[in-house]
Amino acid sequence: MKMKLELMKVGATAIALVAAMSGSWAAGPEDLGKSLTPSGAEMSGNSDGTIPAWTGAEPPRAGWSYGKNRKTYWPHSDDKPLFIIDASNVDKYADHLTVGEIALLKTKKGYTMPVYPTHRDCGIPDFVAKNTVLNAQGRGKIGADGWSLEDAALPGIPFPFPKTGIEAIWNWLTKYQGVGNEEGRAVSYLSAPPGSGRDGLAYVSNDVFFYPNAQKGTFSPKDNGGVEIAGHYNALEPASQLGFASNQTYYYNKDNESYAYFPGQRRVRRQPSYGYDAPIIGFENQYPVDDQQVFYGNPDRYNWKLVGKKELYVSYNNFLAWDSTGDYKQDLGPDYVKPSGRRYELHRVWVLEATVKDGVRHSAPKRTVYLDEDSWMTVAGEDYDAKGNLWRVHEASPTPAYELGACVAGTYVFNDLISGRYVWDQIWSGQGTKDTRFFTDRSQDPRLSLDWFSPENLRAISER
Repeated sequence: MKMKLELMKVGATAIALVAAMSGSWAAGPEDLGKSLTPSGAEMSGNSDGTIPAWTGAEPPRAGWSYGKNRKTYWPHSDDKPLFIIDASNVDKYADHLTVGEIALLKTKKGYTMPVYPTHRDCGIPDFVAKNTVLNAQGRGKIGADGWSLEDAALPGIPFPFPKTGIEAIWNWLTKYQGVGNEEGRAVSYLSAPPGSGRDGLAYVSNDVFFYPNAQKGTFSPKDNGGVEIAGHYNALEPASQLGFASNQTYYYNKDNESYAYFPGQRRVRRQPSYGYDAPIIGFENQYPVDDQQVFYGNPDRYNWKLVGKKELYVSYNNFLAWDSTGDYKQDLGPDYVKPSGRRYELHRVWVLEATVKDGVRHSAPKRTVYLDEDSWMTVAGEDYDAKGNLWRVHEASPTPAYELGACVAGTYVFNDLISGRYVWDQIWSGQGTKDTRFFTDRSQDPRLSLDWFSPENLRAISER
């Protein structure tokens, strides 16, 4: 018990010891695509060869097309673990583990981390790379309020050479995911309370997302109504939630807007406080809105500090959750996702510390976010409660979407060390229906329009 309490008291002090390995050189636009990748990452591998050099986005095996098993066509689908990290050897690998990973290994009985060979297969399309050069030349700007994205060439990485934490977190929030995607049958799983004797809860939904400024070309945060992302959620299972639907719209410089359709009332209602640490409907107060994919939403309630870069074992290329021939249920443990549903690789990641600003509140007043250097996507994180205890441990897995030539936010899981429960989100394994589809052009689907995500249309499509 003493060991557990000491781990849960670990705070930003431990993270502050992370050494800034790189990013301190005088990098410029001319380095992108040469000594640096088009995204601003180090082109070279590490000194001992455990992280390879980046050679560009890797295509799938010949013969892949939309609808075919993505895992099968990944060139490295036959990889085997190099070694397993567990409680017996955690100290040996501690320098390459996050605070949260160490806590899970030391406090969760039987918890292990299978470590696989590292593959740097995340890239960006040429038109995104060109906009990133414009941003490196000074186009990307933070607003006078200190947090909003005032200007940037989009789709592109606003700050390929970030100097501050707020710049780095915007690189994640504006990541290129195509112009939209549809998750045909996405599963979200919430484990049961320890000792309750009941089963966990599996939610199945049809989700649609639209990124209006991700169309090929050059846009700014002021275009398309200042919308960053519009999303639609339609509950399919369990029966108690059938018919519930919601639309959410996030902006670059103001609060998000959320509307929900409640089938029992046959009405669309505005949800004015559905953001930040508000609980997602249906998850028994276990899943805050801005905990999606480690952190998602307006970054304005936190002061963001860019600590540095470090080599860490993080979730990556987890096609296990995208295997349509598999069955995610076999990977569900009572206390955590079994190692058969997880995959780790050694990557260089940026470390960010977030502390809540004076005068505002958040249930997690301190959090750490880890961003992959190649894709600028979240790979891990920790939330701390008001007493400074380690609370939730997050991991997310950048995974290549072949049709985009870029990585997308794949499966995501967090473990709540206080309640003992966990959430596993964005699972498509074993659904036996449509594959997740990523769109490169808004003409590919009529729903990729801001009008489709309006409250009026939510009412129209929900009452059919």
